[in-house]
Amino acid sequence: MTAACVFNELKAVASPEKALHLSRFFKTGPGQYGEGDRFLGVIVPQTRRIAKANKAMPFEALEELLKSPWHEARLCAFLILVYRFQDRKTTSEEKTEIFRFYLKHIDRCNNWDLVDLTCKEVIGAYLIDKDRTVLYELAASEHLWSQRVAIVSTWAFIRQSDFTDTLVLAEQLMTHKHDLMHKAVGWMLREVGKKDRETLTYFLERHAIKLPRTTLRYAIEHYPEPQRQYFLKMKRDENGKTK
Repeated sequence: MTAACVFNELKAVASPEKALHLSRFFKTGPGQYGEGDRFLGVIVPQTRRIAKANKAMPFEALEELLKSPWHEARLCAFLILVYRFQDRKTTSEEKTEIFRFYLKHIDRCNNWDLVDLTCKEVIGAYLIDKDRTVLYELAASEHLWSQRVAIVSTWAFIRQSDFTDTLVLAEQLMTHKHDLMHKAVGWMLREVGKKDRETLTYFLERHAIKLPRTTLRYAIEHYPEPQRQYFLKMKRDENGKTK
């Protein structure tokens, strides 16, 4: 289970056509959020299959994969962490080691799919019954992807009907300048609303006027149209223009 073997497995199912499409989809051009990222052209189900087959891979080999310039290699490494964390045989001590390894290499979790497919299953799941200060430290950092890890990891708490950290972090991050954070915050607020509409409505009554429009639209996606329009109108200033 070496990094080279896993990389060769990925290359064996790669598609140049998919690589071109993925490079465009994940905005790898100059000045874009994924600038410089490189794609083999492997779809996520194939990467998952390879990750599951190699979930016993040693941390040293995972580190090599995470250093790779190839997107799918890094995704595979983070998915291996997910599958190892979820394994029934994994002890609490081993889960702590996986959690710490993830955080140590969080700079390699450097695109939104890497974050969204893995952080809630490792970072969020680990912190369900623990102190969550680390999420606030990530949110306060200058690293876009660490900030996204902070908010998306709270999905694990939302599943348990625990909304406190999601709402506090949403308030902390709602003035973020990047559209990818607007979407992530809105997405987590929407998940809160699926569990408890009243809690989300109370949050929106206080903050809708300050939320970026993208965040608000994501958050109210499942509201009835009259309620959607009510909150959207809160975004209008005294002259009737959308802020």
